[in-house]
Formats: sequence, C-alpha cells, structure tokens
Amino acid sequence: MHQFFAEESQIDKEGGRVILTGEDVNHIRNVLRMKPGEEIAVRCGTDGKEYRCAVLALEADRVVCELRFIREAGTELPSRVHLFQGLPKADKMELIIQKTVELGVYEIIPVETARSVVKLDAGRAEQKVKRWQAVAEAAAKQSMRGMVPAVRLPMSFEQALREASHMDVRLIPYELAEGMEKTKEIFSSLPSDADIAVLIGPEGGFTKEEVERAAACGIQPVTLGKRILRTETAGLTVMAWVMYQLEK
Repeated sequence: MHQFFAEESQIDKEGGRVILTGEDVNHIRNVLRMKPGEEIAVRCGTDGKEYRCAVLALEADRVVCELRFIREAGTELPSRVHLFQGLPKADKMELIIQKTVELGVYEIIPVETARSVVKLDAGRAEQKVKRWQAVAEAAAKQSMRGMVPAVRLPMSFEQALREASHMDVRLIPYELAEGMEKTKEIFSSLPSDADIAVLIGPEGGFTKEEVERAAACGIQPVTLGKRILRTETAGLTVMAWVMYQLEK
C-alpha cells in the first residue's frame, strides 16, 4: 500500500474526506496511475495515526479521498534518536538519511567537524537541506513511518555538543573506546521515552580532542566492534542496535 503525508488541515475527520495536493497529485495520477476505489494510507506526521483512505476523485490539482478508518500507527521507536552526523563527502548524506529514516531515526543534524571535507555556506546549506528533507520524506513514505524526521541546517561541533549534552543518553562511537562488553551494557539499558544523542564522525572520524571535548560534556564513547566502519555505516549500525533493543 502506498503512503502519503498531508497537513492536518487537509484531513477532515468529521466530513470523512482527505484532500491531497502538490506533488502527490502527479505521483498518484501519472506515476502510480491509481484509479478511484484504490486504497492508500495518509499520515499528517504529528499525531502518530494512520488515516486509511480510498481514492474518490482524481482532479487536475488535487486528489479527493474518502476516509475509511483511523488507527494508531505504532511504527515509531519508543525513544527519539537524534543523529548528529559529521558532514560526509559526495552523496553519502543522502544514503545516511534514507537508511536511518527507515531504521527509525527521529531527526538528523549535519555537523561540521575538524575532519569534515565538505564546508557549506548559508546558501548552499539551505539548498542541501531542502534536498535532504525530500529524501527523508520519501524514505518515511516507503517505510510507512508515522512522521517525517526533520533534517536540520548544519551546525558546528560546539553547537552539537551543547545540544547533545541536554539529552537523556549521549553516545559517540569511537574506535579507541572501551571494549564491547561496556557498549553492550549501555545499549541493553537504553530507556524508553528518552532522547538519545548519537554523534557520528565524517570520513577520518573524530579527532582525539573532539572525543575528549565530547566526554567532558557527558557524551560517552562506545565501540562498534573491532573493525573500522565507514561514516555511512556507523550511524546505520547504531540505529539497528537501538531498534533491536527498543522495538516492542
């Protein structure tokens, strides 16, 4: 079943109608070639509910749907994972966003670190984030998420430390961290309904000084194993581990 996101104002629960507009109209009409009577799922991304609908009419600038029933989605992790991702090169960020959204990430914050090769000025950053947000939305639709994770504007490493330090659980994967037993203990005791900060380095990882500054802010170094993972693999590994521990 195909899923779409709509604003709350487009969902008329009392009248039993859902109106889809914008790019979704072309996608439904010309890409999916859907017909009246076909069923779709609609979410507004804020209330965790799925609005199951049937297509009624395919108009030039909107798709009118009949609201059949509402159910609690139950597709979100019980805790919110905030991924502070060191800016990688090329198109790796799109892969990271796509796959971490599938795995349940709550939001993604690009971070400029000492070893980040990519540097974005304000104009380029806004354009990149617009593209990255579209990738997040597409991944949320595909994976039947109850919400679209936000991709925020890039921030400095110091800003990331300040934000992360206020969260309930704070982790920074680092190749020189203590052994796997300690990491297993941390992950096995992850609480529900918590904000979890995960800091991932870019290509080349974090510098020793960055890890020390993070530790001083209460961010705990953890190991992801004996092998060195690429930046696009590390975040996925953490998300998969969190999902395994917290998924009900």
